[in-house]
Amino acid sequence: MNNSKILTRTALAAALLAFGAHAALADQLDDIKKAGKVRVAIAIGTPLFSYADANLQPTGSDVDTATELAKDLGVKLEIVPITTAARIPTLQAQRADLVISSLSITEERAKVVDFSIPYSAITIMVAAPKDMKITGYADLAGKRIGLTRATTNDTLTTKEAKGAEIMRYEDDATLITSVVTGQVDIFSSTPSNMGEINKRAPGKNFELKFSQLDSGLGITMNKGEPKLKEWINGWVTTNLKNGKLNAIYKKYHGRDLPADVIKAG
Repeated sequence: MNNSKILTRTALAAALLAFGAHAALADQLDDIKKAGKVRVAIAIGTPLFSYADANLQPTGSDVDTATELAKDLGVKLEIVPITTAARIPTLQAQRADLVISSLSITEERAKVVDFSIPYSAITIMVAAPKDMKITGYADLAGKRIGLTRATTNDTLTTKEAKGAEIMRYEDDATLITSVVTGQVDIFSSTPSNMGEINKRAPGKNFELKFSQLDSGLGITMNKGEPKLKEWINGWVTTNLKNGKLNAIYKKYHGRDLPADVIKAG
């Protein structure tokens, strides 16, 4: 092979490597800005975080958070409605750019997706009627407990509540209906969901029996998106410091964000 052919092939190989490197460095943040919209996956059916209002329009603290993020990014918001169990799969399948849907930051999830610093928080607890004695996981043995599939509640309860019969529902709205209609009397969920249940079935007198976890929530994105992650972390930090994220949370949940979330900003 003569030198000119060797040089030609070397140049071609270098060009291909450069193209591949450029493609690898391409960032979703640029794609979102070029598209003029950000696709945010939200499970509509989680009271206070994301639910349908009287006009069947999405509302809640996560919806307001997504709205503010899109506005500050300078693009339109496209809500991708999903089930709770589909939050991470939807992101991995590239059907959404972000997930803002009460998704707790956990080590297991962080192996497959990236999280922002906490923008909000959720309390996970076990609740039951006031006259039922439950003080810990051991008291759940032989009892039926309802929860939402593919949540931190599911992971914790499956691990700790040995001997319990776990009833899994596709979203919080279905779980709430199941409790209100008497399909289950014990459930693992959030204080906001317990409040909704007591509003719809006041005679049952559900109360918190024990807390399972206070968990920070992260805006979720696919791995390998450094510019997008940096922008989102900057946005969360700014809006924790200026009080906007706290105001959104307080508007729907009736209380301030936990101090450790605010300090993280």
